[in-house]
Amino acid sequence: MTNAQWRRLAMAGHEGGDAAVAVARAALADADPVARELALGALSRAGALRAGDLTAALSDPSAAVRRRAATMAGTHRDVPLLGALADADATVVEAAAWAAGEHEVVSDEVLERLVTLAVDAHDPLVREASVAALGAIGDERGLPAILHGCTDKPAIRRRAVLALAPFDGPEVLAALAAAAEDRDWQVRQAADDIRPPEP
Repeated sequence: MTNAQWRRLAMAGHEGGDAAVAVARAALADADPVARELALGALSRAGALRAGDLTAALSDPSAAVRRRAATMAGTHRDVPLLGALADADATVVEAAAWAAGEHEVVSDEVLERLVTLAVDAHDPLVREASVAALGAIGDERGLPAILHGCTDKPAIRRRAVLALAPFDGPEVLAALAAAAEDRDWQVRQAADDIRPPEP
């Protein structure tokens, strides 16, 4: 892709119009993965990004394109995320978990996958994003995984404590009490932020 083509693609989303959208849509099939990433952004800015564009991009050979598509899927609730949550690249899985949290209402299969990832994912950022998504979704079936996150690494504990906000019950109160005494000040602060006031 020439410099002129790069500039034209980069500007396509800002310019709008049928011609600019056509340039961006054609770039979805470009051999250069960076061009395909730019095309997604341009189509989004032009208001011409379709769910099908993101769904196709989630199967792109480039992890960077898949990651961009997963992130953008957060504002497209009709884009299926289950495949991205099983991607071989952890950064794609992390982005898909975040997007699932933005959807708030997810399928049983996606919920089950998030629960598994929150507990078993090797990458701590994937566990953190999955715990956060489960909190945003607020389904009781995700609570055990969130409670598990309260005993993970500090960043995950902090996120898990915040994810407890939609839930109640004795085990939640016990987790918040433990978090209030956590050795990490950010975890303690998170617990203080969401603990119910003393009667």
